[in-house]
Parts: sequence; structure tokens; C-alpha cells
Amino acid sequence: MNKIWDFIAENPMAAVVAGGEIGFWVAIIAGLVARYLLKLKRTSIVLLLLTPVIDLVVLGATLIDLQNGAKANFVHGLAAVYLGFSVVFGHSMIKWADVRFAHRFAGGPPPPPKPRGREKLRVEWREWFKCVLACGLAAGVLLLLIVMVGDTEQVAPLWGWLPRLGVVTAIWFATGPLWQELSPKDDRRNDARVEEGARR
Repeated sequence: MNKIWDFIAENPMAAVVAGGEIGFWVAIIAGLVARYLLKLKRTSIVLLLLTPVIDLVVLGATLIDLQNGAKANFVHGLAAVYLGFSVVFGHSMIKWADVRFAHRFAGGPPPPPKPRGREKLRVEWREWFKCVLACGLAAGVLLLLIVMVGDTEQVAPLWGWLPRLGVVTAIWFATGPLWQELSPKDDRRNDARVEEGARR
């Protein structure tokens, strides 16, 4: 436990990033509680709209820390990646939580079944394209930080995040759409038969 506190003391941005992630989920849960349990729709909208504000706070804190002379490290790069993925995947995560919360506490319909066959393949491709978009946004934020800070030596570690983002997209591709493309086609054949039968 002491090592964790020592790490945070040496890297205060780690606390900001962790706080951003915690705040993201707290805002979502509070928003859903307000909507479905307390019947406060306007309050729930305000709480859910806090999620992008939290992203901007993390970005602003990162920029301020660097402009105050902090040498860029792993955590500063992680903040940019967190922002990219939070912006791109945030809406779908809120939707995922909303469906389950509504079903559990407000008599809403059950969550849809896990996709299979051709639908699973479409989902894998869609999620991978979202990953590419998130990595592209993260790369843009990294370049923005590099340009705004301007000190080449200070921000040098941020450049190392760009190839890491490439690795993330490659791994996601291999374990997502490519894996699904190469998986047994039985489910997809069954789906095709169902679709053909529906058309008849």
C-alpha cells in the first residue's frame, strides 16, 4: 500500500487519471440512479453530461502539469489515451449501463443477447474501427500536448506513445475481427439460412 502512495506522490497525474476514471463511473451510476430510482430526469441528464467534462478536466490538468515544467512520463501519455478512448467509447458504455440498470430497477427490457455468427463479425469490425478512431484521437491529443509545451526534451517520452497506439490497434484487430473471420463459419451459415428463410 505504501508503494502505491509513494507512486502517487511522485506522479500526481496518476491520481488525476485514476480520479477521472472513477469520476466517469460515479457520474454514470449517479445519473442512472437519478433517472430510474429518484425519477429526476433533468438531474440525470446533467450528471451524465458531466462525463465529457471529466475528460476535459483530465486533459487540462495534464497540460497545466506539463506547462508548469513537469517532465512528461508514462502517466501523461496515459491521460491522452484515456481521453481518446473515453470520448469514443463513452457513449456506448453509458448505453450498456443504461440498458442493464433500466432492466434491473425500472422493468425495462432485458439486455440483448450476445451477438453470434455474422452479427458478431459486424460487431467486431465496428468495435475495431472505434478503437482506430480512439487511438487516432489519442495521437492527436499527444501531438497537441507536444506542440503546446514546445520543449523537445521535456515531452520526448510522449512520442513513445504513438507506436504503442499502433500496437494496440494491431492486437485489437488480431483478437477481434481477424479472429472472428478465421473462426468456424457454422454460426454464420446458420445465420445466412435464417435470413434467407425470413426473406422467403
